[in-house]
Amino acid sequence: MADSSSAVLFYLSQPRSLRHFYFVPTILALVTSLLILFYISSTSNLFAHHHHHAHSIPQLLLNISSSYTPLRVEEAHLKADGAQVIEGQRSPEQPQLGSNGNYGNNNAVFHDRHIFLEDYKEMKRSFKIYVYPHRQDDSFANALLPVDSEPGGNYASESYFKKVLMKSHFITNDPTKADLFFLPFSIARLRHDPRIGVGGIQDFIRDYIFNVSHKYEYWNRTGGADHFYVACHSIGRSAMEKANEVKFNAIQVVCSSSYFLPGYIPHKDACLPQIWPRNEKPPDLRSSNRTKLAFFAGGINSPVREKLLQVWRNDSEIFAHFGRLTTPYADELLGSRFCLHVKGFEVNTARIADSLYYGCVPVIIANYYDLPFADIINWSSFSVIVATLDIPLLKKILKEISSDEYLRLQSNVLKVRKHFQWHLSPIDYDAFYMVMYELWLRRGFSTVPLSNFETS
Repeated sequence: MADSSSAVLFYLSQPRSLRHFYFVPTILALVTSLLILFYISSTSNLFAHHHHHAHSIPQLLLNISSSYTPLRVEEAHLKADGAQVIEGQRSPEQPQLGSNGNYGNNNAVFHDRHIFLEDYKEMKRSFKIYVYPHRQDDSFANALLPVDSEPGGNYASESYFKKVLMKSHFITNDPTKADLFFLPFSIARLRHDPRIGVGGIQDFIRDYIFNVSHKYEYWNRTGGADHFYVACHSIGRSAMEKANEVKFNAIQVVCSSSYFLPGYIPHKDACLPQIWPRNEKPPDLRSSNRTKLAFFAGGINSPVREKLLQVWRNDSEIFAHFGRLTTPYADELLGSRFCLHVKGFEVNTARIADSLYYGCVPVIIANYYDLPFADIINWSSFSVIVATLDIPLLKKILKEISSDEYLRLQSNVLKVRKHFQWHLSPIDYDAFYMVMYELWLRRGFSTVPLSNFETS
């Protein structure tokens, strides 16, 4: 108090001109403080805590950016959204900026249905792919040509895509008319070829790109930026370690679309949905009795799954099974309201497609993950995204979803599940056409060849 009184007396004892000198910085400081307070007040709604399981400022910033619809790649080669799973989830009530600049309904399945349908028609009409040719008597025809038998197993998406593409109207034999060039090697088949195996895939890809770039002129025009390959096995991510131009320039359409480890580059690459092949029609869900809150079955092959087991092993509403099931897998999916997609050794599994097929709302528990068709569909309209740190809050999060909200989510599940099915004779908007649309969005991308940056 004495110091304050002394300061006041000192101020009053000064000449009037000097009083003005002391007064000016005080006013400036006051005005600055008021402006800062006004700015914080006017922008504080951006930082509102829309979801109860976000934990950090970086996460909130990611949630803000993810409320925007991704721009069409032909207009700007960056996604402004990316239904990327990074420690959080968009609020169901949060407005979403559409491609036309207007706020839209975040409950909609598509980011912008009108643009998608319009572009889809143009894609089907004009999109052309050139496939590097290989003969049946090629020593590696087994890995370079489509399989004769019907694809099966966890990694069938890779084979399905190639087999359907080669018979489609998108193929052109005139490379001058091609929008993109397909590198037809199969990572899954190379993996099982005793001449190559896991240890030899990197050398095979390096040699393959060397041969293509010397035999044809197309690779060298862009350093491979208008080329793409498709791989569903996680080995595909490390297969390009000796072919940097493929990894950094070419479009990688892969099931293992995780940002956490190197290999997948968001915005340039695309996520291929991992889908277990099924020939029958999706089940009639009117008679399904979903008595379980949530269900998971799988091996304990990651810290995330270990945490799930630790917290929910003996719960009466969340059924976390590790090991062999005693009941049919389909019955568990049909009997559960939510089906958990939990990151294992790799982020990619067929569980998302399984849950959609059986009408079970998917719950994504896998950080740093680019979801399939994120450029096109709005994942918050039919799924629940939970940060791995929030596994202990899982039941609370799911139970806070109202009956009306759950019915909306499940209704949208039934709308999108056709996009997660393969057909040997493709059907409009199925997995094949959706992957083609993702490629079509990326067709105009070009880059400076990597070799231009290499030093001798």
